[in-house]
This record gives sequence, C-alpha cells and structure tokens, in this order.
Amino acid sequence: MQVKDEGTLTPRRIVEELDRYIIGQHDAKKAVAIALRNRWRRQRVQPDLRDEIMPKNIIMIGPTGVGKTEIARRLAKLTQAPFIKVEASKFTEVGYVGRDVDSVIRDLLDTAISMVKAEESERLRASAKERAEEKILDLLLPPPAPPVGTEHDEAAESSYRRHREKMRDMLRSGALDHRSVEIEVSDSSVPFIELFTPAGMEEMGINFREMFGGMGRTKRRRVPVPEALDLLEKQEAEAMIDMDAVTEEAKRRVENHGIVFLDEIDKIAGRESARGPDVSREGVQRDLLPIIEGSTVMTKHGPVRTDHILFIAAGAFHVAKPSDLIPELQGRFPIRVELQSLGADDFVRILTEPQNALIRQYEALMATEGVVVHFTDSAIRRISEIAAELNQTLENIGARRLHTVLEALMEEISFTAPERSGETIDIDDSYVSEKLSPIMKKEDLSKYIL
Repeated sequence: MQVKDEGTLTPRRIVEELDRYIIGQHDAKKAVAIALRNRWRRQRVQPDLRDEIMPKNIIMIGPTGVGKTEIARRLAKLTQAPFIKVEASKFTEVGYVGRDVDSVIRDLLDTAISMVKAEESERLRASAKERAEEKILDLLLPPPAPPVGTEHDEAAESSYRRHREKMRDMLRSGALDHRSVEIEVSDSSVPFIELFTPAGMEEMGINFREMFGGMGRTKRRRVPVPEALDLLEKQEAEAMIDMDAVTEEAKRRVENHGIVFLDEIDKIAGRESARGPDVSREGVQRDLLPIIEGSTVMTKHGPVRTDHILFIAAGAFHVAKPSDLIPELQGRFPIRVELQSLGADDFVRILTEPQNALIRQYEALMATEGVVVHFTDSAIRRISEIAAELNQTLENIGARRLHTVLEALMEEISFTAPERSGETIDIDDSYVSEKLSPIMKKEDLSKYIL
C-alpha cells in the first residue's frame, strides 16, 4: 500500500501532466509542482530536520472557472494522494449554523481509508475470487459425506475431485450462468435511522453502525451464479482486509501526502463588523488557523497530525483582497499565484486540446447512438466567441460557460440521436449561429429583468 512514487514526478513532469487537462495558467501549475516536489524532498532530509520543514501552502487568486479546483484535483490524482475540497464559507463560529473545521481532517481521513481499502480489495481480488469460486462450487457440488469408520474410498474422492474441476471449468467459461444458488447477503432493506449527524456521533465517540452492525443484518437470497460470484468475491475481499493496517496507512498518507483545497477563501476575508454576515468571518479564519498551522485532530480512528498537510486556498477576490485575511493566516500561505481570465482563444484550446476536451466528449456520446458528429474549426471558433461574449455581458463563469453553450447547441441532436443512427452531422459556424442566436437574445434581455 504505497502512494505513487513522487520521485519520478519532477516539477517539469508535473506541469506537463497538468497541461494534458488544463489550458494555460502556467504560474499556478509551476507553484503547485514545486510544492509537491518539496514534499518528496522533505522525506529524504535527515530526521532531525524533516519535521521542521513545513509545507508551502498556496493561495490561488482568480475568477471562477479558470482551473483553480482542477489544478488541485489533478495534482492529487497524479500522486494518488488523499484530497478533499471544502468551501471556506461553510464554516462559522460556534453559535452559528455551519461545520466544525476539524471535520475537514476527519473527512480527509475517511477519503484516505476508502482509497486504501479499494487498493487492498484490488490487491486481494485474485485470492478473493478463488475463495468465492470454492464457495459456489460447494453449493453446486457439495463435498461427499465423510466415510463411516476408518474406511477411506479413494476412488470416490478422486471421482469427486474430477467432477469438481470440470464444474470449475464450466463456472469460469460461463456455462453455469443459467444456474442459481442460495447465499447469505447483507440485508440492505433494513434501514438505518440517522438520529444524529455522523460528526456529532464522532465527537461523542459513538458509532451506532458498529454497535448494531451484527444484529441480524443478513438474509439468505437465491441469485444467479454470476451475481452470487460477484457478491461472494466482495464479501471475501472484505473479510481478508486488515482494517487496522488500512487505517494506519490512511493516517500516514493523510499526515504526509494529504491535500486540502479551501475554496471561496475570499468569502471569509475581512475583519469583525458590527452587523451583517461579516460578524463571523474573522472567527472562521481563527478556527481554521490551528489545522493549517499544524495541530492534532481527534478522530474515531485516533489522532491525526496536520503539520504536513498541503493546503491550497482559492478565491476570486473581487471585493476582498488577500491582505484582508488576518495576518496569522496570511503567513501560512506564503505562495500566491494569480490565474488569468479566459478569452475566446483559450476556449478554442480548451475545446480541442485536453484529453478530456468537451468536443471529444460530445462526439463520443453521439457515437454511442451511431451518429457521427463533426465540428469544423470555424464552428469551434464561433462557440468560443459566443462563450466569451456571454462571460463579458453576464457573470464571468470562465470555462464553465462552454458547458452551457454546448449543451444548448447539442440539445436537438442529443434528443433525436436515437432516430438518426448512421447519419453524419457536420456542425459549422452558420449552424452554431443559428442555434445559439435565440440564447444570445434571451441572455441580453435577462440583464434588464429584476
């Protein structure tokens, strides 16, 4: 159970990997690449100095939809590191409706446990499948009764083994898929009533699921052999996993490789005000400060240190400024990068260059219906210009505008695709203008409607 080797991820390689999915924003990519590499370097420093090296947390400044979240998410995916995104505005002082800031670390640990558990399940998959096969074979061809007295019938035992191996071959080839067997499965039809929030129960040290988990929550069901094999394989993998080892590995990953993305940090920038929502902003900052500075958070799985978790904060900062944050919090985010707004040229690249480009996604979706959709270069340019124009006249939502524009453009084709199998549809700039001109008119009018 290991995090992907960060040693192979040099800063240049990290930027190259991010470039495959995110257009532009080189400064932000460079900053996170260096921060990630420094974590790898820290692990190789002599122990007496290692604990003194703190992560260089980052603030990303830029409007919505320019890639802030995606950079952090892809960074975590590169290293298979535990990652969680939270909105800073969700936290409030005690006495206000909101979340406890320590829940960020608890949620991060839960994410890590799920991640490590999934890896262990995959690692044990072959063994679990073998055990599941044996159980299915026991049901389809029960072992013979033990011989009476001391007599041992080797011929009968040999015959049984031959039949069992033949049955195994049939099972693996799918020849037994029409058969059904009766197995014991978890009874998901029994609802579990959440009387309290999970966070509240965790604070009290109570886990009702664990307390009542063994009280007759299983039942016998007759299911087809393929379904039974899948269910038993999962049960066997679950039984083979050492959850204590999984939890310890998850805690290690959180403490040394965890990444917390604090979005909307600008919403809590500001000092105390006499009235209005500002009254809790400085309090939220001070609540966040301990986990960012480095503290111990108690969870149901034991204490978790936050000293070396990487925090990446982001905000548009249209009204507030990073300097409006309390000085102590500013000091914990020594690296600041500004992301640029996106224009039509950027949108053209976003639509065509990344591996997950929207144009490719729509072409692939329509191909499942047997419809070939082809976007001309002029159509892609026109889509990008319309998206940029809408961002200028309405609220600037960055690349997210491309989703709304393309969905409107493709609505009719998506609706009629099942009846158009075998067709090839060419989308050019005139088609784009025709389909989107009503949308443009509606958007223009929307500015004047209260």
